[in-house]
Parts: sequence; structure tokens; C-alpha cells
Amino acid sequence: MTTDWLSVARYCLLSRELDRLEVEQLTPQGKVKYQFSAGGHELAQVLLALSLDHPKDAAAVYYRSRPFMLASGLTAREAIAAGMARAGTPSEGRDVGVTFSMSRRQRALVFPMSGDVGAQYTPAAGWAQSIRYRENVLGEKDWSGAVAAALGGDGSVAANGFWSALNIATTLSLPMLFFIKDNSYGLSVPGKYQTPGGNIAANLAAFGGLTVLEGNGSDPLQAAEIIAHAVRHARAHGPCLLRMRVPRLLGHTFIDDQAYKTPEERADDAARDPLPRLREMFSADVWDQLIGEVRDELKDALAAAEGMPEPDPTQTAAKLFYDGTPPLTGGLRSESAQLPLGGGAPERSGPRLNLLDAVKRAMENEMALNPRMLIFGEDVGVKGGVHGATMDLQRRFGEARVFDTSLSEEGIMGRAQGMAIAGLLPVPEIQFRKYADPAHEQITDIGTIRWRTAGKFAAPMVVRIPVGYGKKTGDPWHSVSGEAVFAHTLGWRIACPSNAADAVGLLRSALRGDDPTLFFEHRALLDTVPARRPYPGDDYCLPFGVAAALAEGDELTVVTWGETVHRCLEAAQPFEGRVTLLDLRTIIPWDADSITRAVRRTGKLLVVHEDTITGGFAAEIIAVIARECFTDLDAPIERLATPDCPIPYNVRMMEHVLPSVESIRAKMQTLLEY
Repeated sequence: MTTDWLSVARYCLLSRELDRLEVEQLTPQGKVKYQFSAGGHELAQVLLALSLDHPKDAAAVYYRSRPFMLASGLTAREAIAAGMARAGTPSEGRDVGVTFSMSRRQRALVFPMSGDVGAQYTPAAGWAQSIRYRENVLGEKDWSGAVAAALGGDGSVAANGFWSALNIATTLSLPMLFFIKDNSYGLSVPGKYQTPGGNIAANLAAFGGLTVLEGNGSDPLQAAEIIAHAVRHARAHGPCLLRMRVPRLLGHTFIDDQAYKTPEERADDAARDPLPRLREMFSADVWDQLIGEVRDELKDALAAAEGMPEPDPTQTAAKLFYDGTPPLTGGLRSESAQLPLGGGAPERSGPRLNLLDAVKRAMENEMALNPRMLIFGEDVGVKGGVHGATMDLQRRFGEARVFDTSLSEEGIMGRAQGMAIAGLLPVPEIQFRKYADPAHEQITDIGTIRWRTAGKFAAPMVVRIPVGYGKKTGDPWHSVSGEAVFAHTLGWRIACPSNAADAVGLLRSALRGDDPTLFFEHRALLDTVPARRPYPGDDYCLPFGVAAALAEGDELTVVTWGETVHRCLEAAQPFEGRVTLLDLRTIIPWDADSITRAVRRTGKLLVVHEDTITGGFAAEIIAVIARECFTDLDAPIERLATPDCPIPYNVRMMEHVLPSVESIRAKMQTLLEY
């Protein structure tokens, strides 16, 4: 590739002058609240951006990546207006001004940026795997030769996401470039605390399946050559890590005066400023003309940005979930590949299936209909899942569509994000609810992608997680339910089916839906009699947010979900005609209307769940009902839940803390007699 040095110089100057404008004017005036300078990083980033010219290239960047954004198509007006939190910008004022996203313009698509250090790597690995999938499995040859680039500072190489992505990319030989800009400091912490010796390239020299390169981000000719070589290698041969040595001319943020650096370190940074070396490639007249043009552009951009409107505050809560407007990028709907929702009348004849087999049958059916659907996780391949839900699916659909992953939940979920944005339907499995904890960063990021980009991006997926105690035993690690934590995790829909038919209907709705969904399968219902039902059909879809009325009565409303549904049904048997029992079925959204109507009729409410009591989801239901039905209540609202302790391994201890049939029946009796 021939380097267009005039464009390189223009973008570098544009970034430097934009930093200066913010530091000297906009931030002191309070017009820009956060200022993250890219001073010293410009040359390496611009050269990389100009190299990513394939129509299917993508990049996952971070908060000091504005030079890359400008060279990829972001306008100066948008950059200024983003810092000023105006409408008409990538986030429409919802996110920090340097936290960008961008569907493809001139060059690479840019993933919605995370504010978490190191969170950008595994989504990039997901895109890289999607390149291979869309080329080799879907036969889309326009994806051939594309690459995913992940940009990070030297501080990010200490993060879990970096190492997880490194394992994914190297074990699968994916077309991925790890682009590390090493300025020797992470915030105020020297690089020697991020990696031994302060040089990640030296430490990874013997890493299997990885080509490791180093370059000088202050030397234009050397930087251009090494960056072009790294991109070519990643396109043709697979994973490459390029460490570019760059200075950080200003502090971490506007308020950071870098007092932790010695005078010698500051002098060394100044001496390695890439712009004076870039200037030597041009005549004084050309350089001065460039500066004049850039300053004039910024003057006009500032005036235009200040004239852009403030976002509409009444729309602040909009775009958390799909609202009928397809995103520009991400999910199946953006590529017109969405399967329609099916009918709502279940078939009721045929043999009764357990919940596990029903889930498997639904997935198998959807896999046959949707070639973009992929299932992955730990043990889901040859073994067929730790609980057997994916048994034989790899044999039928192949290793590209049903595959095992490394033991990294961060990697599982970050990869899923990248695949969803690349137009695939990821269906990852997390073996047990507790094991989702290492992936919490990615889970929270995925949930807010649509909101953070004002609907421009989305990452629909279905994450299957077995939850709750086992039918033979419990323990603190495999028996967590913990749905309330995820109910507070924005942007996720949550299903908690209590039987096989509901599991099929909710799962199919999620797989044909538009939002990330957590699908909880209770361990004590996977292969037990209470949850068995006839298979409801290959087109059956059950809407979210609609509770099931399992019993009708006039004196007490009981609300529950998951395994405790069956305990409540048994407990209510002596009170036929007196208790209305509602199976919530979904936590987000939850059916407040049905509960409100029932409580207004009965005047009493009991909420039962397996999750711990303090901050459990019963509290949310009770708060709403207390507001809506206060004058209709004939008794205090009650709840039964596990006390605030983990589920124990000893079976007698476990049964002691779980809401039992006896304790539920006793509470029903008390409320009925109140």
C-alpha cells in the first residue's frame, strides 16, 4: 500500500489541534467535561486506520483512539459535538465524548466503545471468528481477507479480556491484530506493573500461534512499514500483536499534570513527538498551509457543533430495548435475516418431554432454520453440554456452528458480542449461574449497546444458564439463582420457565427476537416430572411479560417463578378456589398488570422465590403493588425466599433454607386467615 502522507499529516494535525482546542478553550470553559488527549499517539493510529480499507474490516478501540476515529471517517464537527454532549453524534449525548462507535464509512466499522479497560479485545475476537464463519460456512466471499483490530494501551494488557482474546485468536488462528500503543504508563502506574519488564512483545515472543512485532510510533517511515506488514500478516496468516512505542505528551485526563513523571521522562516524551518528524517530510509552505486548513476546519466545526441541538431529555430512557426501528449494525434484523415470530397456540398432544429435551429440540429446530445461529461454551461440543442440552448438535451441524470454548466466561460473552454485531446469532452457554460472574463486565456492556449508541448498534443473543439448586444436592458454586442481580443489569430480557412447554415458547421468542436475553433453566427441573409437558410445536412462541395463571381464587394472590412454582402449586392444594397462583415466567419484562388485577380482586399478596431475600426481585414486585393497590389491600404483603446465605452442600441444610412446601402453605394459611 502506498502511503498518502498528506492525508496522514492532515489527520494527525487535526487530532493534535482538536486536543489543543479542548485543553486551552473548551474544557476550561466547561463546554467539554472529559478530555482525554491522544497527543503522541496520532501517527500510529492514523496509519492503522488508513490500512483498514477492506469493506468488512472492524476495530474495537478505547478512549484514547480519536485519531483513529478521525482517519476512519468521524468528522471534526461530530468529535467536538460529542465532547459537548450534543445530539447528532455517535451516542447522541448519552456517553462520554471520546467513547465512540461508528458503522462503516470510509474505512473500518468501529465497535461501540467500552469504558472498561481491556473490554475491547474479546468482541474483536468475535468479529474475527465471524469473518471466518461468514466466508467459509455462509459462503460470503466478500468477507474474505477482512481483519479485526483491537486497539489498547500498555495498561490494558493486564486485563482478563486481553488474555482471553489472545487465547481465542491463537487457538483458532483468526485474522486479528492486537495493536498495543505502549506509552509506558497506565493512568499514573508505570508499565513495569502491567507486564514484567514493561514490554508485552518481549514476554509474548514464544506465544504459540502469534506473530509478535514491535515498532516506533514516532518514526513515520518505520511506523508505516511495520503497521502495513502487521495488517497484511493478520489478513493472510492470522493473529499478530504489534507493540508500537509512543509518547504520552499530556496526562491521562485534563486534570492530570503528570507530576509522577521525572523531568527526564517528560523530556524523553517531548523528544519522541511524532509531529516534528512528520513535518520534516513536507516543505514549510505545505506544512503551514495544512495547519491553516486544519484550524479553519476546526473553527467551522466548532461553530457547527455549538449550533447543534441538545438531546431531548424526554427520550433519555428510550432505545434500551428494540422499539421497532432496526439498528444500522448488529443482529439479524439489520441484515433482513430475522425469522418471524410464530403462533401462540401450543400443541397439547404427544409424549411429555422433560425441560432439557424440550430446550434441545427447540434449539435443533431453530438451528435448521437459521444458518446464522451458533451454539458455543464449555463442553457443549462433543460432550453435548454438562447437562446434555446440546447432545449430538455438533454432529448434526458441524464444529463451526456448535463448538467448545476456552474456560473463560469473559471470552465467551465478549466473543458473543462481536458475533452479534457481525450479524450472527450467538447462543452461548454458561454452565452455572455462578460462573457468569467473571463475564459480568461484558454482560453489562452488551446490555447497554443499543442505548449507548442511540439505537445505531445492537447485539441480540440468547445466553442459556442453568440456575438454582440440584435435584440431588446443592452447594455455594453450582446452586446460585441470583436473578435479581441481572434484573438490575440494564438492557437484558430474562426468562425463567417452570416447564418444558414454556421453555420452548420463551426460547424460540428469544431466538427470533431483537434483544440480548438471559435464559435461565432451573437445574431441579431439567429432568424431573413436574416440568414435563408435551412438545408445543416447531412454531410456538410465547411472548415475554405475560404471566401464567395456574390457579384461580378470590382470597390470596401468590406470585412465583422457576422451580418454586411447583412448590407453590403443591402448597396451595388445600385451598382450592381461594388462591390465585401466577407463574411470572419472565423477570424482564414482568407482568405487573396481571398481578395488579389479581391483587385488586383478592386483596392479599405473597411472593415466593429461591433467590436470597434482601434485594430479591420480590421487593420490586411488592414496591409496585404497594403503590398501585394500597387501598385494595386487606393484609400486609408477604414474601418467602432463601435467607441471606449461600445454598449449602448438605441436603438437610439446603432444604432448611429453601422455601419449602410446608413453609409456603403455612404462610398462605396465615394470610388467608388474616
